Amino acid sequence: MIVETIVTTVGEDGSVNCAPMGVEWGDADIVIKPFIETATYANVSVTRAAVVNLTDDVRVFARAAISSPEFRTEPAAIVRGVVLADCCAWREVEVRSIDSEPPRSRIETEVVHRGVRREFIGFNRARHAVLEAAIHATRLHLLERRYVEAELERLQVLVDKTAGPAEREAMALLRDHVHKSTRAVEVE
Repeated sequence: MIVETIVTTVGEDGSVNCAPMGVEWGDADIVIKPFIETATYANVSVTRAAVVNLTDDVRVFARAAISSPEFRTEPAAIVRGVVLADCCAWREVEVRSIDSEPPRSRIETEVVHRGVRREFIGFNRARHAVLEAAIHATRLHLLERRYVEAELERLQVLVDKTAGPAEREAMALLRDHVHKSTRAVEVE
């Protein structure tokens, strides 16, 4: 089963990277599949560790999908890494193996520590819509712009019907990002 998470990793220089990522979820192991050219792949290759964060705040997914934001974090308990300060729960993982076959690696990990801060109440339709919009926003180089824009329009309906302020803010960030990216392409 693929679970949408925020994977936090630490670089050799101590810099923190937060990446929205669907991972293969298991109770004792998690498979992370970052693209080879990403900071997540580089960091995990060096540190052999990551933290897989579960959050119900879709603004975190939206911001991390389109930029390199800094979120409040706390040191992980076991691995060289950090935990999102406002996550619901997390898993600290250590690498068992790395398959570096492009374009996506396959990093098999073992859960070595887990923690819970608060109850995860789940995603309503608006939160799901924002997650899908975030995925589209990260694939602008792969998908037709008309398709992405049409999908955002379709997903906006779900946000309009079921969102709270956080979901509306996240969707606005993503729509603005796609709009600016589309305008940049038109100018070139």
